[in-house]
Amino acid sequence: MAARYKGFYKNNVIPALIKETGYKNINQIPKLVKVVINMGLGEATSNSKIIEQSIMELTKIAGQKPVVAKAKKSIAAFKLKEKQEIGCFVTLRNDRMYDFFDRLINISLPRVRDFKGVSKKAFDGRGNYTLGVKEQVIFPEISYELIEKIKGMNITIVTSAKNNDDGYKLLKCFNFPFRN
Repeated sequence: MAARYKGFYKNNVIPALIKETGYKNINQIPKLVKVVINMGLGEATSNSKIIEQSIMELTKIAGQKPVVAKAKKSIAAFKLKEKQEIGCFVTLRNDRMYDFFDRLINISLPRVRDFKGVSKKAFDGRGNYTLGVKEQVIFPEISYELIEKIKGMNITIVTSAKNNDDGYKLLKCFNFPFRN
């Protein structure tokens, strides 16, 4: 089964961007490249069980097993040892990326309490957008009763856009909930 938002991109987003920007070549049109979900777990230095729980939760959210991030060097002030597990991340591409993007926009973000939209200022200068989520419970795959600790995550949407304006237009065509 093909991802719903992949068809939406081909049927709705491409024609809208051609009309709005005047691109002549279909390869000039920006597209989603990948979505990276990252959970930094500083408290894992004192409690190693948090890493295992985070891996399980991120697997449910993303639909694939995350990679465990390890410390590159020791930092005594943070009680951090070299090669100690301090986070996990997952990179989504193709159908899984479109499925996650669809669930993020239509299910998860509207579940945020007092949600008024996301900031337009979180672009990195090259058309990529990073969104911080304070609680993992906004995703319907996560059961509130099974959570020991609320953890946040960063979601980076990587596009093929050359600048912030093109990246904004792309996400706006996907009905990304930007604040007015």
